[in-house]
Amino acid sequence: MRKRTKILIVDDESIVRESLSDWLDGVGYDVEVAESGEEALRMIRQKKIKIMLADLVMPGMNGIELMKRAKQIVPTISTVIITAHATVQTAITAIREGAHDYVEKPFCPEKVELLIDKLVEHQDLIEENISLRRKIKDRFHFEGIIAKSPRMLKIIELIKTVAPTNATVLITGETGTGKEVVARAFHHQSQRRNKPFIATSCAALPESLLESELFGHEKGSFTGAVGRKKGKFEAADKGTLFLDEIGEINVNTQIHLLRALEEKKITRIGSNEEIAVNVRVITATNKDLRNMVMQGQFREDLYYRLKVVTINLPSLKDRKEDILPLAEHFLKKYADENKKEIFNFSPGVIEFMLNYSWPGNVRELENMIEHGVILSKSHAVTMAELPQDIIHPTPTQEKTIEAVTRNHILNVLEETKGNISKAANILGIRRMTLYNKLKKYNYTVNNLDI
Repeated sequence: MRKRTKILIVDDESIVRESLSDWLDGVGYDVEVAESGEEALRMIRQKKIKIMLADLVMPGMNGIELMKRAKQIVPTISTVIITAHATVQTAITAIREGAHDYVEKPFCPEKVELLIDKLVEHQDLIEENISLRRKIKDRFHFEGIIAKSPRMLKIIELIKTVAPTNATVLITGETGTGKEVVARAFHHQSQRRNKPFIATSCAALPESLLESELFGHEKGSFTGAVGRKKGKFEAADKGTLFLDEIGEINVNTQIHLLRALEEKKITRIGSNEEIAVNVRVITATNKDLRNMVMQGQFREDLYYRLKVVTINLPSLKDRKEDILPLAEHFLKKYADENKKEIFNFSPGVIEFMLNYSWPGNVRELENMIEHGVILSKSHAVTMAELPQDIIHPTPTQEKTIEAVTRNHILNVLEETKGNISKAANILGIRRMTLYNKLKKYNYTVNNLDI
């Protein structure tokens, strides 16, 4: 363990450099020395320094400034500040600035050795987690999609096949399943990747403003139109336009959208001039558009125009193999953003994540981990740092989760036309377990295949 760890001692006093160097070299460490901050930085650039012991007060560059500049070169370097008794309070300040610890002159070599041993363990943990995250990224990342489950891997293969074409794509799935991430993956895998990707939510604007947002308007075409405005279609020309929550648009907007798709032309509000647009349209919804067509709420011709290719994203509870890779990704993301050295989850958190139903899907998982990282005071996120409304749901929340589970089971059963064997296989549960759940839901099971 010690032989592969290179330590740099930085002190303008030769007796300190020599005494520390002799001791640490004698117990098996690979030791380098420098008498100034400038010399230390040159060595850090040239050699794989993992741990630095730096004197707080030195001519020229002091220990705190050296530590900050060293971290710019090697972000994972661990720094111990060497200080005299009179400057202990300043050394404590240095810890707040990022130092891992400090030692006070005159120091005990055995205590320094023990401190270095702990820092080496810390460094090994960092390297192990960097390696693990790199492996996870290499194996499970595709254009922002993190997946190892069979269902998601099939979706990735479909993206690779369809993306190079100009086919319209309809992405369906529950809220929080990552529909925009999939839409961006289509764009980045297409020949339009160097052109704009424009995303807009059809539910974010009042009906009166949605057409203006999509197709643009001329000055004075309606109250508040103080100037000409290009719409999303023009902004996305030669690129990709992603329309989320497409089930929210009214019938009039549906007509204009269908025309834009079929004729590849749009007309700004208040204008008679047709504008040619070359846009690949991807839409998404958490609604049942087919049912909306049957109820007269959505145009059938537009429905079929949008669903040339359809992708149904599974809920997170139906892709359990993806939970831990996703969790690792979000842990690194928020640990980096908050400048925290958090590398893993406690066993209790891992067990919870794998058994929770995730009604909010990937978005809920991400929010939970961000919360845990912010509150964590160690190198691991524990159960105590998770949102308590998730860990201890109210009776109302529990009923909501049960309702989501019930609806999902019945939807799968409908897809399999009442075949319990197929439904149980899709759900990943035993047939008898499914049979018992259906009895609990008062669902007629007499004629089902069990």
